[in-house]
Amino acid sequence: MLRFLYVIIMNLFRAPYIIPWMRYEADHPERFSEKKRYELNRHAIRIMCNTGKITTVCYGKENLPEEGGYIMYPNHQGKYDALGIIISHDQPCSLVMDIKKSRSILVREFVDLVQGKRLDKSDVRQAMTVIREVANDVKAGKRYILFPEGGYEFNNKNQVADFKPGSFKSATMAKAPIVPVALIDSFKVFNSLNFKPVTTQVHFLKPIPYEEYKGMKTLEIAQLVKKRIEEEIAEYTF
Repeated sequence: MLRFLYVIIMNLFRAPYIIPWMRYEADHPERFSEKKRYELNRHAIRIMCNTGKITTVCYGKENLPEEGGYIMYPNHQGKYDALGIIISHDQPCSLVMDIKKSRSILVREFVDLVQGKRLDKSDVRQAMTVIREVANDVKAGKRYILFPEGGYEFNNKNQVADFKPGSFKSATMAKAPIVPVALIDSFKVFNSLNFKPVTTQVHFLKPIPYEEYKGMKTLEIAQLVKKRIEEEIAEYTF
């Protein structure tokens, strides 16, 4: 939390121009390409990382499918998770986010620049609509980040909670590759009381093609993805 406040305070002088800039591009996708809007988000993340002494090391980019849409399923550790993935993922991608957490200033701009989906966990009908919309987007070649834990614990020390089976419905509907993503030490950025320079890791694991999981129930898929992420985290932490 201290680092989060520090980053905000140290970048207050930038807010009057960068937030309206992000808002303008987000509101005019007909004028600014998906790539252009995505790079603006990455530019803002780089500023934040430089200010907050944050380094993110990426592994496994070669595992990402070169063509077509897919859904990335990472473990969830804190506010920095999606930012760490976006700064590591060169091609434009979008995300699904809790509607209550997506309305604050700057977060709103981040979500809208990538045309992210806002999920209302209390509204089953709205959630199903989002699931279908994501599936249709992925069929059309779009890439998404979707956190199957649905939330995170403060300072969780790389522990992975159970994955919600419903999170995988978009992938099964789209018959798309599932890319497990292992996040390591991401919780140290904004969800710990430490203010020392921090290095986080993003690991893109080998995709699970539809042919591999098509006969499985969503609960089984959730367990499979969680297991692969836990194994990767165990290999890189001590």
